[in-house]
This record gives sequence, structure tokens and C-alpha cells, in this order.
Amino acid sequence: MGGYRLMTVKINKLEIENVKRVKAVSIEPTAQGLTILGGNNNQGKTSILDAIAWALGGNKYKPSKAARDGSMNPPSLRVELSNGLIVERKGKNSDLKVTDPSGNKAGQQLLDSFVEELALDLPKFMQSNSKEKANTLLQIIGVGDKLYELDQKEARLYSERRAIGQIKDQKKKYAAEQPQYPEAPNELVSISDLIHEQQEILARNGENARKRQNREEIRSQLHQSEERLKRIKEALSEEESKHGKLIGDYILANKSVEDLEDESTEEIENSIANIEEINRKVRANLDKEKAEEDAKEYEKQYNNLSAEIDKVRDERKSLLDNADLPLQGLSVEDGELVFEGQKWDNMSGSQQLRVSTAIVRKLKPECGFVLLDKLEQMDIPTLTEFGKWLESEGLQAIATRVSSGEECQIIIEDGYVVSDTVTPFQDTEPTNAWKF
Repeated sequence: MGGYRLMTVKINKLEIENVKRVKAVSIEPTAQGLTILGGNNNQGKTSILDAIAWALGGNKYKPSKAARDGSMNPPSLRVELSNGLIVERKGKNSDLKVTDPSGNKAGQQLLDSFVEELALDLPKFMQSNSKEKANTLLQIIGVGDKLYELDQKEARLYSERRAIGQIKDQKKKYAAEQPQYPEAPNELVSISDLIHEQQEILARNGENARKRQNREEIRSQLHQSEERLKRIKEALSEEESKHGKLIGDYILANKSVEDLEDESTEEIENSIANIEEINRKVRANLDKEKAEEDAKEYEKQYNNLSAEIDKVRDERKSLLDNADLPLQGLSVEDGELVFEGQKWDNMSGSQQLRVSTAIVRKLKPECGFVLLDKLEQMDIPTLTEFGKWLESEGLQAIATRVSSGEECQIIIEDGYVVSDTVTPFQDTEPTNAWKF
């Protein structure tokens, strides 16, 4: 990160008069590390930061009531930068004047080329929502579009896997709830086949009945003949001949039916009567088997989708691992910033400042300073750690704090500097220094 130090622009000196609560202030902030403007509320600390933002950021940062109440003179701002530029706003209209070391004049466009907007308004970044913070980081490291594509793919695969998983579980549950009948045949029984078989048996039995009827008819004819023989003696010879023939016919007919045995249709009739119950069991077995097969297939699909999701997540991790992130331990997960395993709302105030400052620096490396308001939430060890980190990164931070303690290099009272130490804020060696 040494490259940043060579090309960054710092604030060497600032002179402010009659801006908001500031009467007259001249400050030379430390080039690297933390310069804290201390004092009680409503003394002009924040007015100094607003004046710097106005001087460097343009009229969009001009306070709504820029001139100090009660002052007969207009606001006056003068900022000396480490690149030799002198930025001034003076006169009734607070016109901008930018002068380079050679005396040449420039304007706001030159300032915009190396001054990062968020460095002047860090709360704007810190107050943005989680998605906006993450998008800012992803865009500056150049992986935003690819990561968005991977996130969309993962979301689609996850949704598809969840649907498949639900179907799989339903199929397993359905299969487990289905009864099984081991005694049932493997295939559905055809009622038409049974009826056809029954009809064939009935036809054979009908033929047997016809033969029996034929025997009885012959028997009846024989009886009638015997009666006629008794009554008609004169036709005896003729009747005897008929009688003899009929006896022969009867003998043949009797022999043809002696070995006949009728087949029973009871089993088929019972099968026909029970066929729906049999087929119900067969269908139940088939349904259970199908549900088990479906469950296995959906489980296979589920596992395949899980593998695809893991692949996407690995690709996503590799993308971020290889990205030029501004801070070790900083990443993006599920569209949100994550630092040292914590999302933004779970970060400490110091962690949030550290992440924000690193991202702002990455947005425009030429801008070597950042303005911070209201550092009251930080204790002394945390301020020390933050200051040492700023120094290690070659960054300049000008901050305000409601305090008059020794941690404040500059004390503002009633719009004036009443105490000024030239050394940056230092304390005892912190027990848990920030690591990179």
C-alpha cells in the first residue's frame, strides 16, 4: 500500500474565518494519523469540517447558513494542500480560487480529480444501507457484475434445489405411508381374461349338458317304444327293429358320457368377485415402488444441485479471494459487507470507521485524507489503535470529539483555537493492534 503514500494529497494547513460557528481558526493537521479537534458542543468543531468540505468539494457542500451570525465580514477559507495547491474562498460571493505552485489558476474540476467526495462526507457512506455499501466495494474492486451474476445463479439453484427437496421428501413420505401386499401378484389381473376363461368352461359344460339331454331323450324314446310294443302287437317286428337300434344308440351314447366330468367355475367366480381388491393391492404396490423410485430420482437431482451450489460458492469465494480488497478480512457475503466475520450492524464503531476509511481510500487513492465527525463513541485505546492504523496506511484523518482531554490535539472554544499541540494523538501501546 506504499504506492498510495507516494501519490496521495494531504491537507498541510487550513485557515477559516467566519464560517458557521468559527470565528478565526488556523490549523496544521498532522500529515499521517489522527488529528482530533476537541471541545464542548456548539463551539465550532463540526463547522471546521464543514468548511473544509465546502472549500474542496464545491458549492454543493456550502452550508445553508455559511456566514457566522453577528459577523460583518464574509466567510474566508484557505486550504494549503501537500501537492502545492492553494484553495481559497473569499469575498462577498465566496468565489473559488485555486492556485498551483507556479501561480497558475485552476478550478473545481482540478480538485475533483483527486478529492474523493466520500472523504468529505464519510457519514454518507456509513449511513447507506448494507447493499449500497457492498456495491460500492464490489464496483471499485471490479467484480461487482460477476459477483451479482454468481449470486443470482446461486439463488436460482438454491430455489430449484429447495423445490426438488420438497418433492423428494413428499415422495419419501408418500412411499412410507403406502401399504404393501406381498401376496398380491406383480401385475394387474385382467378381468376380461378371466371372463373369457369362464365362458370357455361354460361352453364345455353346455356341450356336456346337451349330451346328457340327448341321452335322456333316447331313454324317453326307448320307454315309449316299450309301451308301444305292449299296445301294438301287430307292429311288433317293426318296433323290435327300432327297439334294437335304439338300444345300440343308447349304448353308444352312454359310453360317450361315462367319462365326462364337469369343471367348476367357482375359483374364477371368486377371482372375478375379488379382482378389484387384488388389483387395488397391486396398484398400491406399484404406487409405492414408483414413489420410491421418484424419491431416489429427486434425491439425485437434489444432490446434483447441491454440488452446483457448492461450485458457485467456491467460484464466488475464489473471485473475492483473488480480488484487490482494500482491507484484509473484508469481504462481501449475501450482498453485504463482512469484516472479520461480522456484518455491518454487528461491527464495532471503530471497525465501521476502519472499513469505511479503507473503502473511501480505494475509491480515489489520490485523496490521502478523510473527515470524521463525532468520535465520542471511541475509548482512548480504540482511538490509539485507529490512529496507528491511519499512520501505517499513510492516511490523514481530521476528526471531532466532544472532549477537552489530552487525546485532542486542538481544542476549539467559541470559534477559536485555544489549545494546539503539533504532535499527532498517541497513547500507550494498544493491547490489540489492528492487523492487516
